[in-house]
Amino acid sequence: MAPMTAEPRALVLASASPARLNLLRQAGLAPHVIVSHFDEDTRNADTPAELALALAEAKAAVVAALEEAAGALVIGCDSVLELDGEALGKPADPEEATARWKSMRGRAGVLRTGHCVIDTASGRRVSATASTTVRFGEPTDAEVAAYVASGEPLHVAGAFTLDGLSAPFIDGIDGDPGNVIGLSLPLLRSLLGELGVSITDLWA
Repeated sequence: MAPMTAEPRALVLASASPARLNLLRQAGLAPHVIVSHFDEDTRNADTPAELALALAEAKAAVVAALEEAAGALVIGCDSVLELDGEALGKPADPEEATARWKSMRGRAGVLRTGHCVIDTASGRRVSATASTTVRFGEPTDAEVAAYVASGEPLHVAGAFTLDGLSAPFIDGIDGDPGNVIGLSLPLLRSLLGELGVSITDLWA
């Protein structure tokens, strides 16, 4: 008789981000997605890093309180780009995206991603922010216009992403690339460890 293997803990991603879901799946995890619909404008913080963390914690808490998340491990994340001390999220419109890219050219910013994991079985919560420096290239005005016309920058924090059309305009990064895409897997592993959960036990 073959030994019984325990089913992995249910994992819930409190985010609508396809990039975050893809990162988790590539790492062998199979999360359910429950979008928090949290109003990001209701949170303020002194620094971009604190804002990213506060938003991640709020999104995770909203989803963790839902009946369908009972017993699961809930992951909440939020990303902002810190440039000149300001927290930059998704641009509101094409004009803002264009101005953003023209201001970022040839410069470096820090992508801050807040992470929060809530174990709804125990009620315990752990959270932290990961930071990655991003060195922007110098796309021409025509390249910026073409990129903004694609629509992509309106859907990503900082108006760029490493895993999309803007990748050729990023000269390099210092830190975890996954963090720029939306979720730091090394940090997630560490946070799960604080809750007594090994990430290998969550492999689907």
